[in-house]
Amino acid sequence: MFSINTIVFVTGVLLLLGIGSSKFSARIGMPVLVLFLGVGMLAGSEGLGGIAFEDYHFANSIGSVALALILFDGGLRTSVRSVHAAWRPALSLSTLGVLLTSVFTGLAASWVLEVPVLHGMLLGAIVGSTDAAAVFSILRTSGLRLSRRLTATLEVESGSNDPMAIFLTVGLIGLIMGTADSVPGILLLFVLQFGVGGLVGIGIGYGAAWVVNRSNLDYPGLYPILVLAFGLLAFGLAAVLGGSGFLAVYIAGIVLGNSSLVYRNGIFLFHDAAAWLGQIVLFVMLGMLSFPSRLVEVAMDGLVIALVLIFLARPVAVACSAFWFRFNLRELSFLSWVGLKGAVPITLATFPLLAGMEGGGLIFNVVFFVVLVSAITQGWSLPLVARWLKLGVRIESTSPLTVEINALRHVDGEIVEYRVGAHSPVAGKALRDLALPYEVTVTLVVRGSEVIMPRGRTVLEPGDQVFVAMRRKVKPLLDCLFDTCAEPVILTPGQRIAFRADHTIGQLCGFFTLTCPSDPDRTLAALVEAAKSGPPARLGPFLVASGSDAGLVTLIFSPDNVEQLPGCECIPPGKMVDPL
Repeated sequence: MFSINTIVFVTGVLLLLGIGSSKFSARIGMPVLVLFLGVGMLAGSEGLGGIAFEDYHFANSIGSVALALILFDGGLRTSVRSVHAAWRPALSLSTLGVLLTSVFTGLAASWVLEVPVLHGMLLGAIVGSTDAAAVFSILRTSGLRLSRRLTATLEVESGSNDPMAIFLTVGLIGLIMGTADSVPGILLLFVLQFGVGGLVGIGIGYGAAWVVNRSNLDYPGLYPILVLAFGLLAFGLAAVLGGSGFLAVYIAGIVLGNSSLVYRNGIFLFHDAAAWLGQIVLFVMLGMLSFPSRLVEVAMDGLVIALVLIFLARPVAVACSAFWFRFNLRELSFLSWVGLKGAVPITLATFPLLAGMEGGGLIFNVVFFVVLVSAITQGWSLPLVARWLKLGVRIESTSPLTVEINALRHVDGEIVEYRVGAHSPVAGKALRDLALPYEVTVTLVVRGSEVIMPRGRTVLEPGDQVFVAMRRKVKPLLDCLFDTCAEPVILTPGQRIAFRADHTIGQLCGFFTLTCPSDPDRTLAALVEAAKSGPPARLGPFLVASGSDAGLVTLIFSPDNVEQLPGCECIPPGKMVDPL
């Protein structure tokens, strides 16, 4: 029996190895989750660490909590706009897609392993879902920017397909063990998994947002813990009521993440760290649970099943589930390839062992091998496939980091840190030549170890860290200006944006990527003055009007009867796009 001091020491070593492997994974292009699994296997009973660990019940419990943390963080970072754009294909993939993947993989497993059809179907159900932990990890670290709809479909599908996999797994175990009550009972399980999980997630999410904003806690550090408590409450309550805790915690995260929260950025950073901790603990623990010698015994059979899953079952399921939602052939091919397997299948593979089912050990080992093949081949090649299909562009600049204004609570403003990319629209330009909205102020520029107090003549260079104070409503415009936007900017008709009257038409055309008139040096003030005796002045899809304050001019987005400009992957401000 290990002492608590030994356990703490070993845990610290494993966490350090896991974090170190994440840095190593970026250099060799290997998915970080594979290296986490590798660390666990090296630490296990047949590895260098020699830690004997074969407690499937404990692994299942810890794995469920870790997955809840990962899904909660994924939900917090999923925008309602993304859900609106992708919920139909994502729902089809997470239900019909999982079912078809399970059936085709299960038939192959039954034939390859020479086991009864129900046993094969059980294995297919276990590996039928796309793993949220794997997808979130790969999409975060791939260095690619995919189209908003494609990214949203993958994220929403992976976050919502666990109930279907759990329903199929539990139902098939009941049929094999003779404990399933009836077909109506199995159908009730399906309804409970989705219905209860969804309702609990929505209810807890809205309730949590209300409580967080009105709790008025004395210590800011308690707010992330308060949000975490509601996430765990959503997971636990849904599970106790017979629903899917995974779906509940994901939906609760979406609701909370799209609400106006006090100390929002601190909450997000805390849960990002919690999700990383969950990934490290989960994959290292699952790696320790495996026995390499047993994996070698099932290697040939597992490889055949993995190939059927990757090249037949998943593509057929995607074609039948997503073909009707206006995806082109390249996008369908990519959706098929990103059927990543990870922690969820391994966690579900412990269910037969916990139920005492005959052949449960074989299923666990085959599932583990299939997950390794999927994570290594699909995860490692994901950026290559995206570029080959011409679906992804490499991100040169990092995502903006919002600096928390801890002394203030409900404030319509924030300070955002941007890094200037080599091909950023602002690179090589002086601040006075940038048409920044009136509600935006560049407060600080950091170049290497040098701190530069910004002036109008200050030229932004690639690699500069630029701190910008702004109102929240204009942040998407600045994101695209610094070439860091992950989603298109969609302006609503009537939206107003104020600029200084001395900005020129050429500067505004550069900011909004508009076709500039023949007089780019004309100021907004002159444009307004000339329009006093005639119809309102226009600048592309904007009406130009005098501002409420002296020295300001307001642009009013009014795209009626104006030909829209062609779109691109990262739509610059001012371009209207169909959210679907």
